[in-house]
Amino acid sequence: MSSTAWDAIDPAEVRRGVAVALDEDLRLGPDVTTEATVSADAVGTARVVAREAGVIAGIPVALEVLRQVSESLGVEVAATVLAPDGTRVAPGGAVLEITGPLRCLLTAERTLLNYLGQLSGVATATARWVDAIAGTGAAVRDSRKTVPGMRTLQKYAVVCGGGRNHRMALGDAALIKDNHVAAAGSVAAAFRAVRAAAPEVTVEVECDTLDQVDEAVGAGADLVLLDNFTVADTARAVRRCRAAGVRTEASGGLTLALAAAVAATGVDFLAVGALTHSAPVLDLGLDL
Repeated sequence: MSSTAWDAIDPAEVRRGVAVALDEDLRLGPDVTTEATVSADAVGTARVVAREAGVIAGIPVALEVLRQVSESLGVEVAATVLAPDGTRVAPGGAVLEITGPLRCLLTAERTLLNYLGQLSGVATATARWVDAIAGTGAAVRDSRKTVPGMRTLQKYAVVCGGGRNHRMALGDAALIKDNHVAAAGSVAAAFRAVRAAAPEVTVEVECDTLDQVDEAVGAGADLVLLDNFTVADTARAVRRCRAAGVRTEASGGLTLALAAAVAATGVDFLAVGALTHSAPVLDLGLDL
């Protein structure tokens, strides 16, 4: 599975998502506040500014918001990117400068900031985990615990923060979990069924115990997910898996405080669902 770079994202998907987001603001009519208080010929410059330290992600989406709003209003805007995606910014750091009709800028403001804040929040949260395990050789990965409709962009934001992507959907890799094991009867039976049905995909097996780790390795798993293992048992599992050439991923109960200790066991990946399901929005503002 490759990590999501911007050039791998379907532009049509971004256009559709932005159109839906703008419709939430404009379906009941134009921006009545702006139209009442700002003259049609008023032109100015605004900057998107970070109110706190973080990592920026989502600039191309912000530019698409501006494109759609300016097109709908029949006007032109000029935007200068001051902090490209992946940039670490300090409080007060300028991210984007926009010049054009003020009605356009203010109509686009909230949708633009919603995208930038959400995606930059994911990138910032990811960077904290990446920093916490720096030098260990392990990598931080996301999960499918994403905001509905935002998966591709959130996974892109994880990459902006220095993380890696797990599977994008249910069909690009297999992850055998406890319910699959229960349905199939055993770890080995579940693995055999998946391998027979989809021989071309990577098969990862979630394990709750060291015995299950041995069973998964014996069955031929490509990757073993160590679910809620202690640091000591993670180290034991990693040794067993490495001896068989099987990669490992720690998951469940992980915290930033424990991240370095878990990564030091030699595990290949730390799976952190919170990168996308719980990342605080980065505080950004648009200042005229």
